[in-house]
Amino acid sequence: MSKASTFIKVPRERIGALIGPDGRVKANIERKLNVELEIDSATGEITITLDPNAKDPSLLFRAKEVITAIGRGFSPQRAIPLLQSEDTMLEVIDLRQTVGKSPADIQRLKGRIIGKGGKTRRIIEELTDAEISIYGHTVSIIGNFNQTNVAREAVLMLIKGSQHSTVYRFLQKKRQELKRKKLELWETPHEEVEK
Repeated sequence: MSKASTFIKVPRERIGALIGPDGRVKANIERKLNVELEIDSATGEITITLDPNAKDPSLLFRAKEVITAIGRGFSPQRAIPLLQSEDTMLEVIDLRQTVGKSPADIQRLKGRIIGKGGKTRRIIEELTDAEISIYGHTVSIIGNFNQTNVAREAVLMLIKGSQHSTVYRFLQKKRQELKRKKLELWETPHEEVEK
């Protein structure tokens, strides 16, 4: 029986972050997700092989997601939630699909998303509780389903040319909606108990 495996390529300059000091990041991914990573430092090519004794084949895809996140600029510490929770997901937006391959246009969009002194990126992260990495030609988001969707929508608004103030208002509104939903979920069982 052949071992289940998949292949991924990451930028060579991100290989060090993936391996980590004394190989600790690589070892942590392998241990937590029951996979073996074969890393070619010269090319950035990585083969992920699932341990034949692993009961859950989805671990292979979770390992690929964690490696993709690190490859797209997240520090291993910021990518860890992908290891710890199945509810956490990675979303990658390729800026080349919106403006083509023009380096000047990609740089301009990255500047809009980052904002002066990193302000815009920081506000999106604070109001959605998602993590954002802007690296190369991509914007990547880590969070749960709701966090990722709201952050992605905010990024897409900026890409399409919305004013920063419009995006901030959108984020404030969505944050209040999510808080209200959480509160409703939290209160519902108490009301039923009282009846």
